[in-house]
Amino acid sequence: MTFEQKALRLAAFVALIGFSFLGALSAFAPFSGPIGVVLDAVFWPLDGGQGAAASETRLLLAILGGITLGWGVMIWQLAGEPLARDPGLIRPIIRNAIVAWFVLDSTGSILAGAPINVAANMLILAMFLVPMQRGQTPKTA
Repeated sequence: MTFEQKALRLAAFVALIGFSFLGALSAFAPFSGPIGVVLDAVFWPLDGGQGAAASETRLLLAILGGITLGWGVMIWQLAGEPLARDPGLIRPIIRNAIVAWFVLDSTGSILAGAPINVAANMLILAMFLVPMQRGQTPKTA
């Protein structure tokens, strides 16, 4: 497995699959604390003003957790044999999905008054785009 494949799988696991469980588990009120801290952090300063106490918030986090899990599993699978077999087809699929997420999520974050989330989004964006860029770089002897 190439560096690109390993890095994309790691990014899918950490940024999407891992985060999906954090969101989905918050549907159960006693487990909503960690996502509440994340929500409070993106609405800086950390003051306990935001959280996931409302049942509507927990429902949306659970739904988004499921969607994010599916997206993470899809990227994990695409980063395996499909990427090795046809990188010219698979890279644009992953890149376009990540860029589309980044633009909409970051715009929504700004509109919601949480522009600090854009910084976290940029890290996640880099986790996906940098390995793909490295994978496209021709190897020199």
